[in-house]
Amino acid sequence: MLRRLGFLLSRRARTVLVLAGLLTLVAGGIGSGVFGHLKAGGLQDPAAPSAKAAELIDKEFGGTTGLVLLVHPRHGTVDSPAVRNTGRNFTDRLARRPGVDSIVSYWRTPNDTLKAHDGRSALVLVRFAENEEAAARHAGALIDEYVTNAAAGPGLRVRAGGPLGTNHDITAQVAKDLALAEGIAVPTTLLLLIIVFRGLVPALIPLAIGGAAILGTLAELRLLAGVTDVSVFALNLTTALGLGLAIDYGLLMVSRFREQMNSARSIREAVVHTMATAGRTIVFSAATVIAALSALLVFPLYFLRSFAYAGIAVVATAALAALVIAPALLTVSGHRVGPADAGTRARKARPRNGSSIWYKTARTVMRRPLTTALPTAALLALAAAPLLGVHFGMPDERVLPENSRSRTAAAALRTDFPGFSGDGTTEIVLTGLADRRRVADYRRTLSALPGVIAVDTAPARRAGGATPQCPLHPQQAGEVRRLTVRSGHASASAEARQLVARIRAVAPPGHTTALVGGATAQVMDAEFAIAQRLPFVIAMIAVSTFVLLFLFTGSVIQPLRALALNALGLGAILGILVWIFQDGHFSSLLGFTPTPMDTAMTVLMSCIVFGLSTDYEVFVLSRIKELHDQGLPPAQAVPKGLARSGALVSAAAALLAVSLLAFTTSSVSFMQMFGLGSGLAILLDATVVRGVLLPALLRLLGELAWYCPHWLRRLHAKCGPADG
Repeated sequence: MLRRLGFLLSRRARTVLVLAGLLTLVAGGIGSGVFGHLKAGGLQDPAAPSAKAAELIDKEFGGTTGLVLLVHPRHGTVDSPAVRNTGRNFTDRLARRPGVDSIVSYWRTPNDTLKAHDGRSALVLVRFAENEEAAARHAGALIDEYVTNAAAGPGLRVRAGGPLGTNHDITAQVAKDLALAEGIAVPTTLLLLIIVFRGLVPALIPLAIGGAAILGTLAELRLLAGVTDVSVFALNLTTALGLGLAIDYGLLMVSRFREQMNSARSIREAVVHTMATAGRTIVFSAATVIAALSALLVFPLYFLRSFAYAGIAVVATAALAALVIAPALLTVSGHRVGPADAGTRARKARPRNGSSIWYKTARTVMRRPLTTALPTAALLALAAAPLLGVHFGMPDERVLPENSRSRTAAAALRTDFPGFSGDGTTEIVLTGLADRRRVADYRRTLSALPGVIAVDTAPARRAGGATPQCPLHPQQAGEVRRLTVRSGHASASAEARQLVARIRAVAPPGHTTALVGGATAQVMDAEFAIAQRLPFVIAMIAVSTFVLLFLFTGSVIQPLRALALNALGLGAILGILVWIFQDGHFSSLLGFTPTPMDTAMTVLMSCIVFGLSTDYEVFVLSRIKELHDQGLPPAQAVPKGLARSGALVSAAAALLAVSLLAFTTSSVSFMQMFGLGSGLAILLDATVVRGVLLPALLRLLGELAWYCPHWLRRLHAKCGPADG
């Protein structure tokens, strides 16, 4: 089928390019409006008790304070007459802003807890009437006007804290850092492409594939955003992965085309054979990456699901562009991509078997497989050792630089306004029927728990007919009560987690259900949602990878070997990241604060890295399989196959690593972790894993590496694709 497609595309190359250009322009037009429809949240499980508690608090009790404004007079104190007048005017202007439900201000509320002990700062608490995303949008506009542009009033300086203030700073900083990273990565990648391809014309082919993939994915995300929640952070993956896979597929197509130009009788024949061989590799490569990213759809957090939406779309579009646009471009460009003199120079510069470095390395490893594989595997296992002490969490203000506004505001709130810092606060919503005596007993039990300072209550709200059988829905329950448990524990501390666990272990009063919320409970519920589904995700990735590699190779041993090598390399990288970002090594150099590993980002990076590792496995194994199918024994097929594919894989990995490592310039620690981890993982896989461990294992396995039971061989003959 790929051979017939290549023949058709080479006959209608210019028509194909015109149609592809028009479709890309249409996709660009649709995707141009995507930025205003993506969301910044998605780190909560909507079915978790903490999310239900937050929903009821918003509906029945007016919500929680999402934005805390810390106001400082430039001269005098907050009680100075001029500052009082300015503060009242500032409060009144805030109250009239769109989306604001209520304002609690020191200058409108006679409450000394809203004033610092030294009188040099005061609080304005802002509550928004709309949902999380609308509140974030209104809060962002408010912060831009009064914090960034300093329009609060003469003599006042404002800092924004609270969840909305922190999220706004993280989102803004990530956007700024991404622009810097792309400004570094794109021109560097273009320069490296020209060097690798030895010319501008062939270097433009991956850029054409990448442009089509990115614009097509933006259009898909825009359409999806109209029917479901999509995270704005998915755009990061779209750019990095789209450009990276375009480079991979472009390198593969151009290198195969150049090989064929040295022996084919015509450009059309070279294109057809390139499609039959490199095209088949691209199909399986894309399928393996899509299989790994599809596992993210299992998680209930739309932050993770959004990366599946973006990843699946960009991989599929990049593969489609490589199989449609690249052959047409190769046909039109012809000798400008693979001229005869370039082929002659290439043959003189390289041995007939391909890259001499990869060939010699593979031969050396295969002569002493145990003495090279065992120390290498031991070093990777040692690198993975820090995983034994890993701790997971969710991002807070500590992922930002120490001098960021929301982080300094959070520190000031803990020092001067501990009751409004958000730390040590656990919300409980009781739904159902219970008399006052039982609720009072429940409150006394909570007050006696270790670390609890006070338990505040809000008046009970009637909410429709009493049906205790359905306690999660206030419209069907008898009453809704809210209790706020205050402690001295930081929300990210182990003590705060223990307290939430103890609160949940207390039996609720009467015929009620207790929904425990707050920052600590939300993090615990999100981690539980991920951990609960993680075994299924791992099994899903393993099974799909096994099936695809079995169909690709016709062997049951090769998929198992590939899974083992991928797991070993991924474990080593995760161990290194724990050693750096959790334990704090190189924190002064990279400029971050050590924190527990970001649960969602670790899962995301692992799926991406595993998919790309399998991608390079397919690239290398395709050439080894071709030679083995021609009758060469493993001792010859492996080094010759690595010689012909190793340079391609190392060049592709280096180019993709440039795009990913550029994220280490970010000021947000979880973006640094993603960029450093992904970049190092790709380089490690393309060198140590594919260059040392793969040939060593194939030498030890010998012909056993291609073993397949007889009944599966018949299945592969029916279901597996024909070789090119």
